[in-house]
Amino acid sequence: MIESFLEHVLDGGTTEVEEAVRKAAAAEIMPRFRQLADHEIVEKKGPYDLVTVADRAAEEHLTQALTALLPGSVVVGEEAVHADPELYGRLRGDAPVWIVDPVDGTRQFVHGDPGFCTLVALARHGELLASWTYAPALGELAVAVKGRGAFLNGERIRSGSPAPDAVLQVATSHPDYTTPDQKRALLGLETEGVRPRPCGSAGLEYLAVARGELDATAFSWELAWDHAAGLLLVAEAGGAQTTVAGEPFRIAGGNALPFTAARDAATAERIRGLLGGGRTEG
Repeated sequence: MIESFLEHVLDGGTTEVEEAVRKAAAAEIMPRFRQLADHEIVEKKGPYDLVTVADRAAEEHLTQALTALLPGSVVVGEEAVHADPELYGRLRGDAPVWIVDPVDGTRQFVHGDPGFCTLVALARHGELLASWTYAPALGELAVAVKGRGAFLNGERIRSGSPAPDAVLQVATSHPDYTTPDQKRALLGLETEGVRPRPCGSAGLEYLAVARGELDATAFSWELAWDHAAGLLLVAEAGGAQTTVAGEPFRIAGGNALPFTAARDAATAERIRGLLGGGRTEG
């Protein structure tokens, strides 16, 4: 069952997962958009790290739906790991793992901004196989399958390359949630020819890179649910990613930080070089 399902997905059969993601958003997220009561919003680590009743309900919905699609699979979800950090170790196990961020961009969701999305990725043995990025308030669904390309609302997308004389647009970790070393590294982007700005929803920033609207990201945290879906999307659109140590990003952790995903390999290498003075271990 596991092998046949994985082969089905790798052959482009993603409809069942797409339907599960759409249903979770329709049932648990969109009815609460711009309708949240104060008691339905909780700070976890601070004002930029929020959770709502929609996050928790959508993750529960997706956990049931996705494991039913692939018996024997497991889920690493943001809210479940917050309650039980040991669940993160499933990323290093043998079972296929669904990596879920039910509402990526919760801060935007809470403020009534449509710039949020649901992120789902399927991985096994640390290898990303497929991903789904769904922005229900924007009507956008991006899907990537390893070796099959990246698609937005059914149309193939490619990241392309920045113009040779273009000022690079780079979305970065929010400065309020970086260590002193990470801030020092990100300061490397404050240079001629680069225009950094704090990121919004990580998933939507990756989508912007994949469709050639943003040149790169520079992130200093490595939680898999924020990055797995987007990294595969960028890769399948023709982009590249690297940690500051010049190594591929590992979804199970232990990366040299910060890391970047960019429209092409040359841009990724340029950003890596600018970040290199302040590297930290993840």
